[in-house]
Amino acid sequence: MIQDIAPKKYVNHYEEQSPTAEDWMLVYRDGKVLCRFDNEKIYFPKVKEITQEDQDVTYLFTISDERFFLLKNGLDGELEGYGWEKPVIFRNARPQYRGFAGITGMQLFDWYRSNKFCGRCGKSMVPDHKERMVRCECCGNMVYPKICPGIIVAVTNGDKLLLTKYAPAPGRNANYALVAGFTEVGETLEETVQREVMEEVGLKVKNIRYYKSQPWSFSSTLLCGFFCEVDGDTDITLDTEELAVGEWFDRDNIPVEDDGVSLTREMIGVFKIGGEKNL
Repeated sequence: MIQDIAPKKYVNHYEEQSPTAEDWMLVYRDGKVLCRFDNEKIYFPKVKEITQEDQDVTYLFTISDERFFLLKNGLDGELEGYGWEKPVIFRNARPQYRGFAGITGMQLFDWYRSNKFCGRCGKSMVPDHKERMVRCECCGNMVYPKICPGIIVAVTNGDKLLLTKYAPAPGRNANYALVAGFTEVGETLEETVQREVMEEVGLKVKNIRYYKSQPWSFSSTLLCGFFCEVDGDTDITLDTEELAVGEWFDRDNIPVEDDGVSLTREMIGVFKIGGEKNL
């Protein structure tokens, strides 16, 4: 998956650090990232390439011996040799660790941008010096990075797997996927599984088993994957506002391959080889 960057090691412990010339600088604007490609590899600007005088820079994280910083106030103008790309490029970017760095940095950039002012009293927020957090010096409000818990569900019926497609909407793709949704206040992840499956396809489920988790910075989400079995009636009743398609596919006839990026695709691949039976 996108976060599986071994032998590289992602270190997100926050501490105030000053950038050096050879560190990476992540720059975002209007939902896009500043980057370039050379021999099909993605590159971000180095700190030494950003020469504008007004720079609001913060340390993000380290991957092995490479440090990544964020230009919080963005870039004035353009940077020769670089262009602006949509975050979808991170899904298949090479080397993979830099794609992971790019989308993780975008999640933090969006969080900083959304929390310039206190949601309680309206005063300016300031970064904490010891941890990844912003605080209001007026009312004491503290805000940590946004992480939304969500679930991915592989619903099985013997040697069949339920695949869905989202209803058409801006930003949604038309690929086959698994049932998914966000956890609501006051419910467990297992209860989210039951609720989302019932809401989206009208099925009851049983034997809910945890599989694996994935940080999915494209939506500031921590995804938790589950396998479960249909309980009783197998007739699908679609929530047509959410889904356009809901179908049972035989194990040997699943039209989706593991892309090495997403938890959804990995879980589908696990089912194709019967791996869910070992959970």
